[in-house]
Amino acid sequence: MSWALATRVAVVPVKIGRHRVGPGSRAVVVAEAGVNHDGSLEAALALVDAAADAGADVVKFQVFRADALATATAAAATYQRTTGHAKQREMLRRLELSDADLARIRNHCRARGIEFLATPFSPADVDRLVALGVPGLKIASTDLNNTPLLRRAAQAGLPVIVSTGAATAEEIEAAVRRFEQWGLKERLVLLHCVSGYPTPTSAANLGAIAALGRLARVPVGFSDHTTSVAIAGWAVAAGACLLEKHFTLDRTRTGPDHAMSLEPADLSAYVAAAREAEVALGTGRLGMTPLEREVRAVARKSIVSACRIAAGTRVTPEMLTIKRPGGGVPPDEFDAVVGRRAERDIPEDTVIEWGMLA
Repeated sequence: MSWALATRVAVVPVKIGRHRVGPGSRAVVVAEAGVNHDGSLEAALALVDAAADAGADVVKFQVFRADALATATAAAATYQRTTGHAKQREMLRRLELSDADLARIRNHCRARGIEFLATPFSPADVDRLVALGVPGLKIASTDLNNTPLLRRAAQAGLPVIVSTGAATAEEIEAAVRRFEQWGLKERLVLLHCVSGYPTPTSAANLGAIAALGRLARVPVGFSDHTTSVAIAGWAVAAGACLLEKHFTLDRTRTGPDHAMSLEPADLSAYVAAAREAEVALGTGRLGMTPLEREVRAVARKSIVSACRIAAGTRVTPEMLTIKRPGGGVPPDEFDAVVGRRAERDIPEDTVIEWGMLA
């Protein structure tokens, strides 16, 4: 599809609880608590508080059963080995949340006025979240090609947010086709993502946000694995309708995601950067703003007499010049002034008004 055609295709906004995700609305900020609770319900509740205090719209966790997510021999990634576990399953077991824990977290989110989301990793996890009454589902980049999980998520009838990290262009295109076939198009948000932990700012590739939107014609956003605060504003300027950012109570903890997460103060700054960018972007409409009126009046120019022009004299180009301020006959009417007669004497260095001319 050409860029010109893509810009004429309407993007249907998606509602995540109280929040509208799509062009024309402020970016929805998802504070990704993930597994940074380290298996502690008390820490999870504190993460909810921190996200709400930072001004995030949504706080998101991860829901899984370790035995169903990884084989006994699945090796941990390099960044995960900071936990002291060489195998994924060993690490994941201590990061599980029970259904009772999730219900407590959901209720605390409601009390704090922040939406509760979670990432399921299996069809059974989708069912657990649906039973909790979540307003949407978030699918991790690693499951972009997980047909059983994606199909169950689509069948749930909820909005679905899908990250695209580490996927080839062909895999993203294939996933978009599947989503269309499953009738998910009007409930779908896609996130550009770079699956590096952390991602250097130089590798963020924010230009892919717009490219993803042109491909899928759905609301798009950015799942951010950098440690930058300022990048929130850049992503909004690049077209992100939703931002997802990992955060923690303490970056020095030994869990797999703490080191690449923002602490609460930086999460607040991240949200502020997104909001400042939205204000700076404005409406996008062309035309003068009220702020510019004074400068326009004093810095724009008018046609001015370059010499004394006696009454009855036919005006020639040599009799005119262009000077500040504005407010008189504008310079683009220069040719219309030439050849007219002066109704009265016009002193040198006078701003020309139409009433001075016959």
